[in-house]
Amino acid sequence: QVQLVESGGGLVQAGGSLRLSCAASGTIPRFNTMAWYRQAPGKQRELVASITRVAGGSRTNYADSVKGRFTISRDNAKNTVTLEMNSLNPEDTGVYYCNLSGRLWGQGTLVTVSS
Repeated sequence: QVQLVESGGGLVQAGGSLRLSCAASGTIPRFNTMAWYRQAPGKQRELVASITRVAGGSRTNYADSVKGRFTISRDNAKNTVTLEMNSLNPEDTGVYYCNLSGRLWGQGTLVTVSS
């Protein structure tokens, strides 16, 4: 049974940086999409960034609100996905969830950005 385990959340001041990591245990499909979603208090869960493994490389997608500030990457050998978050602002506060192929969710990790 595949499980996703996230790490790296915490409290940071506005303008700071954080790195989130997600590791998938077990056997996963070779060509898959791993993504980060977030849910702010009182709001719906939204896609932050995704990365799809394709033949010869990967394809990324970002929410407009994080373009130029966040970078998603993956290590296929380790089945991990990382989200580098820079220039954080209070609007980035929320619980961040790792997702595999639109079906499997991690438990979430809290990111709090103070002003």
